[in-house]
Amino acid sequence: MSKYVFEILEEVGKQRNRDDKVKILRENETWALKDIIRGTMDSKVTWNLPEGEPPYTASAPHNHPTNLIRENVKFKYFVKGGEGDQMPKVKREQIFIGLLEGIHPEDAKVVLSMINKKNLKGITRPVVEEAFPNLLRD
Repeated sequence: MSKYVFEILEEVGKQRNRDDKVKILRENETWALKDIIRGTMDSKVTWNLPEGEPPYTASAPHNHPTNLIRENVKFKYFVKGGEGDQMPKVKREQIFIGLLEGIHPEDAKVVLSMINKKNLKGITRPVVEEAFPNLLRD
């Protein structure tokens, strides 16, 4: 089974060596991981959601119905200029809360950090550019 996105980010954050960080990112490459990194670090990605934390009930860590690797496709509804622009605000926010409630609670925290553009601990732009060239567009 592949690792959760939060586990990969924690592992990278603990590394002191740039080459080790790049290696871990490349070995665990998924669209979900790259979407989280891009959504956090790329200033051209703006979110069509209110800042802060919405009211949601986190799932139990041992019993969550889905995972971020499957659910990251819904990010397209939350990006300004994306498919969700035509969607009523309430519907978009309901989908977002459903995503947060369905994934591992630590991955939900990562998604909230992304939406609020909070830095990823121990991950710098040069590390990302080496691991995933052309991911960041700004």
